[in-house]
Amino acid sequence: MKYGIYYAYWETEWEADYIPYVDKAASLGFDGLEIGAKPLPGYTKDQIAALKSCAAAQGISLTAGYGPSYEHNIGAKDKEIRLHAAEWFKRLFYVMGELEIRHLGGALYSYWPVDFSKPINKEEDWKYSIEGTRILSDLASPYGIQLGMEVLNRFENHLLNSAEEGVRFVREVGKDNVKVMLDTFHMNIEEDNLAEAICTVGNLLGHFHTGECNRKVPGQGRMPWKEIGDALKQINYNGYIIMEPFVRRGGQIEKDIHIWRDIRKDITGKMLDQEAKEALLFQKRIFS
Repeated sequence: MKYGIYYAYWETEWEADYIPYVDKAASLGFDGLEIGAKPLPGYTKDQIAALKSCAAAQGISLTAGYGPSYEHNIGAKDKEIRLHAAEWFKRLFYVMGELEIRHLGGALYSYWPVDFSKPINKEEDWKYSIEGTRILSDLASPYGIQLGMEVLNRFENHLLNSAEEGVRFVREVGKDNVKVMLDTFHMNIEEDNLAEAICTVGNLLGHFHTGECNRKVPGQGRMPWKEIGDALKQINYNGYIIMEPFVRRGGQIEKDIHIWRDIRKDITGKMLDQEAKEALLFQKRIFS
């Protein structure tokens, strides 16, 4: 397995200068850094070259995550929104290809967070999302990009809430570069048994996020990490384990993730770094 961390652990917005976090991830012992995809379509050649060069120099692999905005909903009923989303993702995949980023995960089949004040028709949305995800698959395939359909909790999306639904969706899409993505935070809310959920997904598991039930770093909560690690070994998972904690208030991340208090008291950059490093060592002991 390879271990990474999501840049937003240190940030309060869904985009940033990722170069300092490449350096930080390397200094803390991670193999990879997950960055936000939102700003990438607007990157210049110089920005692409600088980030790619930094990652190569530090020996850090990049992955990307995105919760699509409403106008980037490839599964929208509105044809104009789908067409606009497809054009945006075309540019994103080109930049990802230039950066040698081979994985994009998130609620790519929909938008995030879902506005539940609007009418919800799961069956109709499922149909359009299947069609849209097939389009995304074809757009991503020339760049060798794998798409991770993230299974989310019921409060953030309505389509994929369980491992079983993730498997059913991916099988219905029927594309080799479309996989299931699991996240222990969401699984903690929706699954009866986390290990069984992982085994349900089996070889369709393409990406894995970790975090405690309270969104702290792994090892600071009550997640059954040994059971999770044993299940990952049972299905022979050898992809990325990306740590995705959210412990500080501020910015758009506070609003979207609903962080209404500092989950960790007296937060400093040094403390965040130390806890990330300790959590990485904890994961390696449990999973490797």
